[in-house]
Amino acid sequence: MHDLETIFPYFNTFNEGLKKHLTTVLEKKTFSKGYMLLREGYFCKRVYFLAEGLVRGFYNRKGKELTSWFATEGDILTSMRAFVNQEISKENIEILENSVLYALTYQQLQDIYQKYPDFNAFGRLLAEQYYIELEEHSLSMQFDTATERYENFVQTQGKLLLRLSLGHLASYLGISQETLSRIRSKNL
Repeated sequence: MHDLETIFPYFNTFNEGLKKHLTTVLEKKTFSKGYMLLREGYFCKRVYFLAEGLVRGFYNRKGKELTSWFATEGDILTSMRAFVNQEISKENIEILENSVLYALTYQQLQDIYQKYPDFNAFGRLLAEQYYIELEEHSLSMQFDTATERYENFVQTQGKLLLRLSLGHLASYLGISQETLSRIRSKNL
């Protein structure tokens, strides 16, 4: 029950039927650092709820890995487009720390949405939050300087600095590791 309270911040507000159903359908999975949860070219069959660990999503373009997001405890992760459309993924998902996740298949999620309006509303709120974060990152990448992007990351996600490699952080910020090192040395 403790893990479910971690991955669903509003777990205690769910009705008893939904709580019981979630405990029976969620599949607990443990993955080691470095495991590829999803590779581009494969179907994305599950959505994951992260109870413990660190995960990133990234794309391969012209021989470079471009990190698009990080997930930490309490986050939900999947290759959204591939999962929702039930199509082959263009995205990769990598476990960055030993992690504990809970998984639902697409059909299980649809069934829960249908049977439990509480969870449907929860899903909508998560989708809205995901979109807002995506929009903020997109705008930052277009309009902010490299220094501003780094400073914003420190303000909003500073706890991750000690958990991420410089390469992954630089990729997420859309800059080289050398540029990131220069920015960091100026901010010390």
